[in-house]
Amino acid sequence: MVRQSMLRLCLHISLLIGVFQPTYALPHASSSALYGWASANGNDESSQLAPLRGSSTLLGVVQDELSSGNSAEVPQSAYELAPGQAADADIGIPFTFKDTQNPQPIRGDLGSTDPGPRTYAYDRLNPNTFAPPSSDNGEVTQSKWPLGLSHNRILPGHAGWSRQENTDVLPGATAMAGVDMKLAPWAYRELHWHQANEWGIVLNGSVRVQAMNEDGQTFTDDLDVGDVWYFPSGVPHSLQALGLGSEFMLVFDQGNFSDGGTGLITEMFLRNPKEVLSKNLQAPLEDFDEIPQDQLYILNGTPAPKDVKEQTIPGPGGVASGNDSYTYHLSKQAAYETPGGSIKIIDPVNFPIAKMFSAALVTIKPGAMREIHWHGTSDEWGFFLAGNARVSVYEAPTSGATVDFSAGDISYVKATASHYIENTGDEDVVFLEMLQAPRFTDISVAQWLKLTPKQIIKDTLHLPDRLLDNLSPNKQYVIQGNRNLTALSSGSGIA
Repeated sequence: MVRQSMLRLCLHISLLIGVFQPTYALPHASSSALYGWASANGNDESSQLAPLRGSSTLLGVVQDELSSGNSAEVPQSAYELAPGQAADADIGIPFTFKDTQNPQPIRGDLGSTDPGPRTYAYDRLNPNTFAPPSSDNGEVTQSKWPLGLSHNRILPGHAGWSRQENTDVLPGATAMAGVDMKLAPWAYRELHWHQANEWGIVLNGSVRVQAMNEDGQTFTDDLDVGDVWYFPSGVPHSLQALGLGSEFMLVFDQGNFSDGGTGLITEMFLRNPKEVLSKNLQAPLEDFDEIPQDQLYILNGTPAPKDVKEQTIPGPGGVASGNDSYTYHLSKQAAYETPGGSIKIIDPVNFPIAKMFSAALVTIKPGAMREIHWHGTSDEWGFFLAGNARVSVYEAPTSGATVDFSAGDISYVKATASHYIENTGDEDVVFLEMLQAPRFTDISVAQWLKLTPKQIIKDTLHLPDRLLDNLSPNKQYVIQGNRNLTALSSGSGIA
């Protein structure tokens, strides 16, 4: 008995020694076949090709380490500069990488080649970020968010989709947020309400809006491309696309707004006991057996009658009209024309119910620019509907940045920061400029110079009389320039 116990003890000791004995060699083929990639003891993380970790001889100085063929420079034969890119960086000529082979972060004598890794699509879309003019300086609040990078919420039955921008993706945009939404033909954005105020503009198609306010007033209207609506916080409403569907941009007066936090009639019904619904609506319990068991958000619907009057139900307070109207047909408003484009302004002066929403819909022709300006009391939330443009933002005291924008991009500029919008493409730029203000206003730099005593300007900026005499005392809004964006490459002439 004692001998058997000793044998068992020796066997246990030998097994323990085998387990804890260090193994430095690669596992044998038989071990690999049994245990796969790791060896039998389970902690020798190596393969039959190479160890997982390198030798300690690689620490520190290694003689003859460098390879003569490992260059960080891109040879001139492998890239080309865009037209205007070689001009003096102080001129800041706008250029594009549209037809440029292997774009490089060079402007005049600034910068150097970039061997990668790179995503060329980003470089081509953002030449003024990749190769900024020398006037850029310091750090400016991030001013751009492409909606193409927003997560898209797509709904069953091809009913539609929705994507948004808020402080989650554009942290500096604290005053306003945007939601881009598409409804298929006859689809609804279900009955809902918000904690924030909602301003909307139709981008494509047409839509029927319906609402009821606290006074029992109702409102129903059909809107076309370019028309606008506004619903104050708490006012319940619904939207239904008409026969060709509808896409619209919604702007809310809370930078952290999320459309996922909207109050929905489906959710409200689900969060109340059926007994309460029965009592409140004076209906038998079985009437609530088929209510949806989840929110609908966007849903397909029955075609609406052609005549909007068929769905206009007057309430005890009547039908909202005049200054109480929740819509404005901006598409029918004549634009203020300038040599460089046009501008339409909609604010509480002509759309009274939208008390703190002021907007300009700006069209900028090729070669033209929205003049340098700033807004005194409100941040500017912008949306590019068409074209390609660049914007330089100056934030006090010394920071400046130039950013490229194209259709589908959202821009954001802080109050009192100067900026412009310059068309850098060959088609019109259409741009929505939103303020949280009771009236659309801005400070025009050119007007400021003209209406300041000439001697002050000359002593400060050393500008010649011919320049100051040529300025207009009126705002220009959109200024036409040379359609040849590289006309100043030689260092002289007028843009």
